[in-house]
Amino acid sequence: MRGFSDSRGCFLSFFLGAAVAAACIVLLQPSALCPFDGLTPADRQELAILSNRTHAAPCSKKLHMPATTSPDDVRLLALLRRASMDDNTIIMTFTNKAWTAPGSLMDLFLESFRVGVRTEPLLKHLVIVAVDDKAHERCGQVHPLCYRLRVRGVDYAAEQSFMEKDYLDMMWRRNRFQARVLRLGYSFVFTDMDIVWLRNPLLRVPVGADLAMSSDYFYGDNPYDLNKTANGGFVYARASARTVAFYGGWYEAREAYPRRNEQDVFDRVKHVLSARHGVRVQFLDTAYLGGFCELRKDFHKVCTVHGNCLFGLRDKLQKLTQVLDEWKQFRADAALMGSNSTALTD
Repeated sequence: MRGFSDSRGCFLSFFLGAAVAAACIVLLQPSALCPFDGLTPADRQELAILSNRTHAAPCSKKLHMPATTSPDDVRLLALLRRASMDDNTIIMTFTNKAWTAPGSLMDLFLESFRVGVRTEPLLKHLVIVAVDDKAHERCGQVHPLCYRLRVRGVDYAAEQSFMEKDYLDMMWRRNRFQARVLRLGYSFVFTDMDIVWLRNPLLRVPVGADLAMSSDYFYGDNPYDLNKTANGGFVYARASARTVAFYGGWYEAREAYPRRNEQDVFDRVKHVLSARHGVRVQFLDTAYLGGFCELRKDFHKVCTVHGNCLFGLRDKLQKLTQVLDEWKQFRADAALMGSNSTALTD
């Protein structure tokens, strides 16, 4: 995978001392896209603030911004720099109190990295985003890269019921945070915490993809077929002007589809937004990034197993623990036979 580079972009200049921003001056080649296409006014304001002190802006041209950032922005940037790979990619997940309790999904999730094939080194690139104080405190006890996402007036600490109001709100706030990371110049691999990592799934994301998503069911053999149905539990997004624009349009589209979560809206707008912004979208084969909707569990191939199509924390924990126990046995048997069968096969 590569870090971001986009030679096409726009030049946004805020004149110092002016009471308001003067203009957005767009310098485009004929086929170029401005990264602000599809962004809401709130997106534009946030982009202006957050891009100020980044090591790389979403456009190839410099963004001259007011020299003001909040302490929280500074903390987040410092954390992203610590976690990033050489190509400015991070891994991140979201959690709350219910999922971080001792013996719950966070412990199982982290354990999977330690018993996977060459996955333990990836932990130094993993940022755990906590949506409540208890989750953040617990994260700090077991992992060095934790971020507290503060949301006023909402308590996400309890287990969230699928498709209920607070669940939907949390999913869209997660979407906004992903977009924020992109605006700061970092590509990311997002993983739900109810996913066990057995091998490095980044090896299954092609270099040319701007956006790669997991799916509940993978049919056919064309990963670029946009008629597949998305699952937002595993997402790779490459930081670029066009991907920032795609995320802006995606978030804005939620107004047209009330009471829908982010992956449902994605499936309704993916054709239009990918064409509008030139974003290459790929779906990831369930043979390698699998789950309980389409459980193949070929340990010679599988990279991750997602607790999708399971409802409730208890059921997810039980079934994923079983998968991890079977994986440990598979690796132990392979070691006894002196086999290299734990290597990734085609």
